Amino acid sequence: VITFGWAMAVAVAVYAVGNYSGAHINPAVTVGLWANSGEGAGDMWKYFVGQFAGAMIGAILVYLSYLPHWKPTDDAGAKLGVFSTGPAIRNYPMNLLTEIIGTFVLVFGVLAIGDHFTSGVVGNQEYADAVSLGITPLLVGFLVFSIGLSLGGPTGYAINPARDLGPRIIHQLLPIPGKGTSDWAYAWVPVVGPVIGGILGGLVFRGLYPIGG
Repeated sequence: VITFGWAMAVAVAVYAVGNYSGAHINPAVTVGLWANSGEGAGDMWKYFVGQFAGAMIGAILVYLSYLPHWKPTDDAGAKLGVFSTGPAIRNYPMNLLTEIIGTFVLVFGVLAIGDHFTSGVVGNQEYADAVSLGITPLLVGFLVFSIGLSLGGPTGYAINPARDLGPRIIHQLLPIPGKGTSDWAYAWVPVVGPVIGGILGGLVFRGLYPIGG
C-alpha cells in the first residue's frame, strides 16, 4: 500500500510541475540527466534547493498529520521510519549497492520513457508530445512502483537523497516524544548510493543511445 501511494504521489508531482521544471523531483534524477546530456550543470543547485525544501516541508506536514500518534507510540524505529529509510539488515556495502541498483533502474527507466516519445517511435511528434504529457507521469509512477516491489526490501528504496536526508534532518530537529536517534551512521547510504546510481544510469543510457545518434 505504501509503495503504491508513493508511486502515485510521484505521478501526481510529475503532472503538477512537469511543464515548468521537467519534474526531476529527485537530485539523483537531476545528476543522471546531467550525466546523460552534459547540459544544465549551472542550474543543478536550483533543483537541489527545491527538492530538499519540498522534502523537508513535506516531512513537517506529515509530522503534523501524525501529531496525536507520536506520544502513544513507543517504537522509536517506527517513528524514524515515518521520516527516512533504514536497512532490513545493516550491511553498508550491500545497502549501498542496493540503492545504486534501484536508482540506476529509476534514471535509466525515466530516460527510456522520455526517449520513447522524442525519438520518432510514436510517429507524429505533435501527437507524441500530447500523448507524453498524458501518460509519462503514470509510467514514471509505475516505474517507481515496480522498483519498490522488486528492490525495496533491503533498504526501503530511498532512491532519492532529498527524500531521505531532508526528512531525517526534520526528525532530528522536531520535538518528537521518545524519538530516539536519527541514525546518522546510516544517513550517507541513501545519499551516496542514489547519486552514484543516477550518474551510472545516465551514462549507460547515453552509451547505448547516444544523443543525436
